[in-house]
Amino acid sequence: MDLKLLRNLVRIMERGEVSELEIDDEKAGLRIHLKRGDAHGAPGHSVVMMPGAAGAPAAAPIHSGDDGGDPLARDPSLEEITSPMVGTFYRAASPGAENFTEVGTAVHDESVVCIIEAMKVMNEIKAEIRGEIVEILVENGEPVEFGQPLFLVRPS
Repeated sequence: MDLKLLRNLVRIMERGEVSELEIDDEKAGLRIHLKRGDAHGAPGHSVVMMPGAAGAPAAAPIHSGDDGGDPLARDPSLEEITSPMVGTFYRAASPGAENFTEVGTAVHDESVVCIIEAMKVMNEIKAEIRGEIVEILVENGEPVEFGQPLFLVRPS
């Protein structure tokens, strides 16, 4: 199970007006069903189905409510660098080049942290914050949406 994928799906649901999401990837043997809580504030839940022994599916509930058991909760002191556009995320200027940032890299307002390709144009994305990269939330070459978190930064 790709935990980054699950985190991104939960973030998309939290930020958008998506109340329920279901993904069924038979080829990978993966089924994900995410549902937000009801209007009365009851926490939602997710069920991840993966093939178990002898082809039987194994279910693992993952709670996404505010009950203190949220495995995807993050440090509230961290800031996000988000995507300013829809496109494809690249960590380096070219396939053989060194990545702009790694976990632990110190960044400042004008630091280029990645490139997002949109309509065949390579757009340099700047940190616009001073701090240290603590997590990279997107894999190289993945499509990104407007406002999608790309990096978590500990401000300095």
